[in-house]
Amino acid sequence: MTIRAVVRGVGHYLPERVVPNAWFEERVDTTDEWIVTRTGIERRHFAAENEATSDLAVKAAEAALKDAGIGAEGVDAIIVATSTPDFTFPSVATMVQGRLGLTHGFAFDMQAVCAGFVYALANANALIVSGQAGRVLVIGAETFSRILDFEDRGTCVLFGDGAGAVVLEADEAAGTTSDRGILATDLHSDGRHRELLYVDGGVSTTGTSGRLRMQGNAVFRHAVEKLANTAHTALDKAGLSGADVDWIVPHQANLRIITATAQRMQVPMEKVVVTVQDHGNTSAASIPLALSVGKERGQIKTGDLIVTEAIGGGLAWGSVVLRW
Repeated sequence: MTIRAVVRGVGHYLPERVVPNAWFEERVDTTDEWIVTRTGIERRHFAAENEATSDLAVKAAEAALKDAGIGAEGVDAIIVATSTPDFTFPSVATMVQGRLGLTHGFAFDMQAVCAGFVYALANANALIVSGQAGRVLVIGAETFSRILDFEDRGTCVLFGDGAGAVVLEADEAAGTTSDRGILATDLHSDGRHRELLYVDGGVSTTGTSGRLRMQGNAVFRHAVEKLANTAHTALDKAGLSGADVDWIVPHQANLRIITATAQRMQVPMEKVVVTVQDHGNTSAASIPLALSVGKERGQIKTGDLIVTEAIGGGLAWGSVVLRW
């Protein structure tokens, strides 16, 4: 028998404030048509002034636990993927642990920017397969609106706030491609490309949180190539191919990247869960948000083979193949 990390529940939370493209027309030299044509984004959510990343994470976690039909006391570990923590320390994960009332287990944050949730899933899978945890709550949560330069029209229109979460649980399986759970993971990074996507501040440099900076065209080129390659690699590791895929649930950065990656994988867009039009780029939150919305829509069903893939600053990228 083989131990698999199986998704038992999924949930998400979006701040109440919805920001349409028209809001940016009043602030920078842009139009709704320009934003939609180049990104596919129509609206996004921004957190309220008194709403922090941990607040979003807790609400997504509660939704996932409810969907799984378990209480917080049944969780052994919490991993929060985020690049916008409430504080330098403690971690958002330990704050979520406290808010949920957990007095056992362990919790930590994962920082791989937009690839954070994929990295967190891979680490949660390793914890479960190795026997260090039986049930892991994996959360992606971001308040990117706090690090945007609202005078930079090339970046400020792209990002939004939100959170998504999944409950992973150890389960005995036959060790075949038909098993439910995570079947393969593939992670990469290349620090030579730091200047392509970064935030120009930090504790040991400026003492400030800084603002997001990006070379959009270069990021696009890297994203399409690297996302398709990592997805194929993960499928190969699992002994599967693009023809076996029921759904691609990609990082929701840009509709053009999503479309180009699907084409490279030879998977039709009818098999891609797309939420970028409503949420914008929510960084580490985008994949769990899309998983939750995909299930809510009735797209994702038990037994479906899913590929998730993401790339973010670092550059860091990777993919996970799982059967729902």
